[in-house]
Amino acid sequence: MTIEELNTALDYVDHTREKRTQMAKLVLDNPNTIQPLLAIIGLEKIPLSSRAAWILELVIRQESNLIYPYINSFSLLLSTISLNSSVRPMAKICEILAHSYYSKTPNQSKNDITKKHLERITTCCFDWLIGDYKVAAKAYAMTTLLLLGKEFEWVHPELKIILEQNYVNGSAAYKARARMTLKKIK
Repeated sequence: MTIEELNTALDYVDHTREKRTQMAKLVLDNPNTIQPLLAIIGLEKIPLSSRAAWILELVIRQESNLIYPYINSFSLLLSTISLNSSVRPMAKICEILAHSYYSKTPNQSKNDITKKHLERITTCCFDWLIGDYKVAAKAYAMTTLLLLGKEFEWVHPELKIILEQNYVNGSAAYKARARMTLKKIK
């Protein structure tokens, strides 16, 4: 499927679960569409980029192994995403990848995700955590950083400082996730 065909298909996707699920099934049935999907996500100026991010999240939730052939493109793309409607699904994918990478169950992630990919994810999660993003993206970033602290010893102290500084002004949801994260750091 070309980018143009994917654009046409994404044009019919809206916020409903039914439409997003239909599109995710199309991608699951045609994994070679992930690279064009990533390209569309990178075109942040078009309205379809957020829809593409929603679909990628649904695909990765169901079959996380499908992202590994494109993990380098994915990790490079993260730093270019700034729309709230795209950041949330990308942050969720980062959380899924971190859970997979640190899982005790053997899986493909340990072979395909490199330290460089983890560094890129770490940088973006910190950017999302301190940036002007909605609480869902920040919550996913907190969990991802909590896990990445196993890899990079400097992450937990930095995460703790940020959470403590932003706690006072955070929403109830932010405070709840921050409390849970801080408790696990200690």
